[in-house]
Parts: sequence; structure tokens; C-alpha cells
Amino acid sequence: MRYAIAVVLLAFSGCSDETTQADRQLAVAEVEANQEPPVEVLTPLPIRYPHIEANDLYGAGCSFVPQGGGLGAIALAQANEGYMKRGEEILRFAADKGSRELPYMARRKYDGRDYSFTLELDESERERSGIETTDYPGILTVTDEKDRVVYRASGLVQCGA
Repeated sequence: MRYAIAVVLLAFSGCSDETTQADRQLAVAEVEANQEPPVEVLTPLPIRYPHIEANDLYGAGCSFVPQGGGLGAIALAQANEGYMKRGEEILRFAADKGSRELPYMARRKYDGRDYSFTLELDESERERSGIETTDYPGILTVTDEKDRVVYRASGLVQCGA
């Protein structure tokens, strides 16, 4: 009888180890499946005149220059499309027609394949900078496909034709 009880206890302890090992493997698999890669930091580059000319980016709308960024706009927001430059690639964005309209038919939000961007401007702080241009303080926020912020900066938004 003692021998039978010992065998039963050994059998249960073996199942316990197998169950624990299976539970561990399941837990590890669950953690690995739910891991997200770290947020990619986006560094938009200035869109210079040769890029505008080569990609036919002419038109009325708004452009964004970050504080301390010199004269080169890193985002263009037009009536139907928005543009940014990553490396040597011009990224294209569709205007979100449901978002608020900004001056010169630009939109607040633009959606692209890998990123989206929003352009916030303070219209109460506008300053006329040319015959057909007005400057505003503003903020550009770029998010990835998981809606994580990959770039955010304050700067100058210039709207005009």
C-alpha cells in the first residue's frame, strides 16, 4: 500500500513539472507575441526647391519650419495632399477632408502609408509676412501606424499662395 501511494505521488509530481514547463512555454510565447518594437524616431528633412520642382509640389497651402530649423520647410500641407521628406524620399499624405480647414485650403490632418501628421496653428497670433503669406506659431506632430508620436516640434507655420 505504501508503495502504491509513493508511485501515485511521484506520478503527480511529474505531471506538476510538465504542467509548470508547459505553462512557462505558454507564458513566454504570449509575451513574445505581444511585444512591440520600439518607436522609430523620425527625422524629417527640409524640402528644398529642387525637391519641389522635381515632384511638382507647387500650390497654395501651409508649410512648417521647426524652431531653429532655418528656412527649410519640413512639411507641406496643401488642399489635397501633404508632403514630408525622409532621407531622399518624399513622403505623400492624403488630406483628411474631415479635419479642420486651415488657411489656403490646407487641412489640420494628413494620412500616409506609414505615418500621419497634424498641423496645429494659433490663428490669433498671425502676422502678415508678405503680399500673399501669413505666419503663425504652430506645432507639427507625426505619428506612426500605431498612433505613437515619432516626431513633434514647435515652429513657424507659413500659409499662402
